Amino acid sequence: MDRQSRSGGTWAQMRSYPRSVQLLMVNQFSINLGFYMLMPYLAAHLSGTVGLAGWAVGLVLGIRNFSQQGMFLVGGTLADRLGYKPLIIAGLMLRIVGFATLGLVDALPALLAASAATGLAGALFNPAVRAYLAADAGERRVEAFGLFNIFYQAGILLGPLVGMVLTGVDFRVACLVSAGIFALLSIVQIRSLPARRANDAPTTKGSGQRDGVLSQWRTIVANRPFLLFSVAMIGFYVMQFQVYLALPLEVRRLGGDGTSGTAAVAMLFAVSGLSTILFQTKVTAWCKARMEPGRALAWGLLTMGVAFVPLLVPTAVPAPEGGVGLWLLAAVPPALSALLLAVGTMIAYPFEMDTIVRLSGDSLVATHYGLYNTICGVGITLGNLLTGASLDAARAAGVSALPWIAFCALGLACAVALYGLHRTGRLAPPVRETRPAVSA
Repeated sequence: MDRQSRSGGTWAQMRSYPRSVQLLMVNQFSINLGFYMLMPYLAAHLSGTVGLAGWAVGLVLGIRNFSQQGMFLVGGTLADRLGYKPLIIAGLMLRIVGFATLGLVDALPALLAASAATGLAGALFNPAVRAYLAADAGERRVEAFGLFNIFYQAGILLGPLVGMVLTGVDFRVACLVSAGIFALLSIVQIRSLPARRANDAPTTKGSGQRDGVLSQWRTIVANRPFLLFSVAMIGFYVMQFQVYLALPLEVRRLGGDGTSGTAAVAMLFAVSGLSTILFQTKVTAWCKARMEPGRALAWGLLTMGVAFVPLLVPTAVPAPEGGVGLWLLAAVPPALSALLLAVGTMIAYPFEMDTIVRLSGDSLVATHYGLYNTICGVGITLGNLLTGASLDAARAAGVSALPWIAFCALGLACAVALYGLHRTGRLAPPVRETRPAVSA
């Protein structure tokens, strides 16, 4: 690749990759566009138009998350055994069925089945997409995952805006348009995405037969550096998710639920998404030129911990009675936090994805991604439960700064853990056994 492509803008860099990598990036943008134009408005549709009780709405939403997190390992395993393309297409087709059903049925059993299908879809194509991207990007995996994050965030940023327009017409219109996006994606993948299998073909020694699934899972569970890395990165996802949980709650606490509060919450998402779109490639190039992967990961997590420092300001100063001063206090510290969280994510994410491949030893990559997603997904669920409980308890006790201090400590602890793994060589690729040649 020439110097211009290496240092150029997003589109120039994207064109320097194989067509399959370019297609996967556009694919991920479209997946997030279709998903986020629908899911932010699903709860309101279920409780309002459909008239479900609160517990039923929570069940429908929860079953999607449970089916996705619980099936990531299975999806990754199938991708390694059957090839990446079939799992990507299967996931897209499940999303077609799931999203169309969400808009066309009112019965709770059908809604639960549709929600489970949308979650299973993510479990099928997410590990396959990342393993495919890692394989075809080759030595440029870090840069490729940086670009991938741009398209990922662009879909998150644009999806709710499109969904707001479509749900203003009818929620069913949004569902059908989203299903149509996934249908179009399926056709494009079937026609244009080359078939791609895992580089390795795991076999039982001396038999020429593939290892069983349980044997492969035992091998991965025995990969202690990978498990330690996965646990250390839980904090990354817990902190990253606070753009959708703790930061909006803090804005609403200070600014209220009116138009000004809504505008401040929208600003959080805009700051997070736009900063990634504008600066991800520059941040990735700067970090790769100056840092080893382990150090970059540690700095990324440390930056995310520091991101919660601005939220200490509203807890230390008296809140204005109203007007512009109150809005600024409600909007600016959370926006700064969202920006720093985005910067930390930009630093860490490409190296995170690359490290998973390296720790796998380029073997069963999709399965490793699947288990990694499951571990982090369980961590996110527990982290969010603790976050919600701590926010309520801290405010009731009059120590509203405590959750933000805890997040700062979490970022520091994760950064120290990752730096420790780096210094002790646990983030280096494992040494693969070489079998002696058998003479005839």
